[in-house]
Amino acid sequence: MADKKKKRNVRVIVTRVIAIILLLVDLVLIFNKQIRNVMISQNQNKAMISLTSEKVAQNEKKKGMFDFKRVKEVSFGQVVKSSAKSGAHVIGALAIPDVNMHLPICLGMSDAAMTTGGGTMRADQVMGKGNYPLAGHYMTAKGILFSPLEDVKKGELVYLTNMKKVYVYKIYMKKKVNPYAVYLVNNTKKAIVTLITCADGGVNRWAVRGSLVKTETASKSNLKVFNLK
Repeated sequence: MADKKKKRNVRVIVTRVIAIILLLVDLVLIFNKQIRNVMISQNQNKAMISLTSEKVAQNEKKKGMFDFKRVKEVSFGQVVKSSAKSGAHVIGALAIPDVNMHLPICLGMSDAAMTTGGGTMRADQVMGKGNYPLAGHYMTAKGILFSPLEDVKKGELVYLTNMKKVYVYKIYMKKKVNPYAVYLVNNTKKAIVTLITCADGGVNRWAVRGSLVKTETASKSNLKVFNLK
């Protein structure tokens, strides 16, 4: 009898432990996205707070990742790794005030870059010259990464800065394209900015383009639009 009772107690304990583990797993799954989004916001804010013209100059000399095929969906692990290593090479900032979009611009499309801000899509692109394409993840949480692009309208202004100059673009195009519209990344004679993010759950892409309308020397006054803190 004692042995049977002992075995029964062991089974009860094991069952309870398994139940607790399953409960913890459920809680992680429920709050995973929320925690991830908070960490992404922290990545963005840290990058914006520490942005200086000296840091931009240093990061512009580094090597970026420009292989589109290696860009993956945002995972919790990527965000944690990016937060711990701070591996995003920030080379500027982007702002679209009308949709409350304020993000760091990062060199290339590495996991660290894409979980921090918008990533440059060509190794030879130069802010204010030709086509300056940026890619960013669409997140279901409004205000995170490139999700505000869904709400932009033609005529709104896009601001870019490398902390030496501020470039102002006026949006003239917003449309959905298929994922193979690589022509959007190609350089152009006209000075434009191209912003790309996912649409329709990743089936298509939002493509937004603006033409350069003004270039100014960066100052405390005109840098306020980027919410650099």
